[in-house]
Amino acid sequence: MEYEKIKQLMEDMGNSNLNEINIDFPDGTKISMKKETNEPKVIANNEKIVEPIEISKNEIVKEVETGKYITSPMVGTFYLKPSPTDKPFVEVGQEVKKGEILCIIEAMKLMNEIESEYSGKIIEILVNDGEAVEYGTKLFKIGE
Repeated sequence: MEYEKIKQLMEDMGNSNLNEINIDFPDGTKISMKKETNEPKVIANNEKIVEPIEISKNEIVKEVETGKYITSPMVGTFYLKPSPTDKPFVEVGQEVKKGEILCIIEAMKLMNEIESEYSGKIIEILVNDGEAVEYGTKLFKIGE
């Protein structure tokens, strides 16, 4: 997101009755703003609070996440294992290559293998085995 657009968003937030706003961008960047005593704070990635800022100073605080996400291409049920007695396709910390099978999503009684779009290390598995997922649900975070 461009500097001017972020600046305008902060000004709009300051002039509105909103107390909090959360935005997730397609590239994985997250921006959250929360007003407390008329002084907004930007919370990056919902993890740590960045120092309070004043809109008039034109300062922007943005933290970019490292890693890429594999998202669900469909609605269905997420399975980390090919069958209940088998071991998982992947585990946290495991190195994967582009094209390697990461999981299965069952949709309308069909088992769809989901392949990695990137090579790297599995940083986080974001969905539990057997959990329902929607289109665009983040399934895995893969890093360098």
